[in-house]
Amino acid sequence: MYEAQDIDYAVPGRLLLDGADLTVRPGRVTALIGPNGAGKSTLLKVLTGELRPKQGRVLVDGQDIAALGPARLARRRAVLPQDVHVAFPFTVAEVVAIGLPQGERAPHRITGALEKVDLAGFRDRPYAALSGGEQQRVQIARALTQLASCDGPGYLLLDEPTSSLDLSHQLMVVELARQVARSGGGVAAVLHDLNLAAMIADEVVALKGGRIVARGTPAEVLTDALVGELYAVTARIGTAPQTGPFLLPQAMTRA
Repeated sequence: MYEAQDIDYAVPGRLLLDGADLTVRPGRVTALIGPNGAGKSTLLKVLTGELRPKQGRVLVDGQDIAALGPARLARRRAVLPQDVHVAFPFTVAEVVAIGLPQGERAPHRITGALEKVDLAGFRDRPYAALSGGEQQRVQIARALTQLASCDGPGYLLLDEPTSSLDLSHQLMVVELARQVARSGGGVAAVLHDLNLAAMIADEVVALKGGRIVARGTPAEVLTDALVGELYAVTARIGTAPQTGPFLLPQAMTRA
């Protein structure tokens, strides 16, 4: 398991995480939801090791990530940050190759990862010339390439992976996350779209004000009362046979 235990994280004048706990289990997808500023991305950055908590610890398969070091941690998990800036004139293939272990050359793996994100034939294109959605899909391919190099199935940590994507490629992310889980990997994803969270997740974890306020299955967490509390709206959650809860934005009003 990948665990964040009793995490406090603060910046001057503000506590961003207050006793937060999160467990990412192999074979399962966990979606983190909550309003802007709730602490979702901060918790994911603590989980990845990008941020060091004021209190608490993060364990991956029982080992404290502080003792692993960047290289060993990179063999346990792959990360898609919310914002990725590429400062050099790399091609698409060169960006995806960042996910390979140092010194390894595997053109077939780069090609395979690009095919998974519907970018076959984009290998030699300049990364900077792509649209925002295409760049995001390249970064997903890079994360998948790294995940394939992990020791064991590994963990995939995604921060708003669908933010720049069209409808078809949002569904692609849902399917890729489910594929990782089916193959034994653990997935955690920060999501703003509650319908995608309901589709993708085995477990939904809701944050507000830096604290975990609910966790459970999508049906347990995505209720009228909790969505109203989280987002300060009046909402009606529907339920579709076999697919679970859904939210119609047209049925919402600000509270």
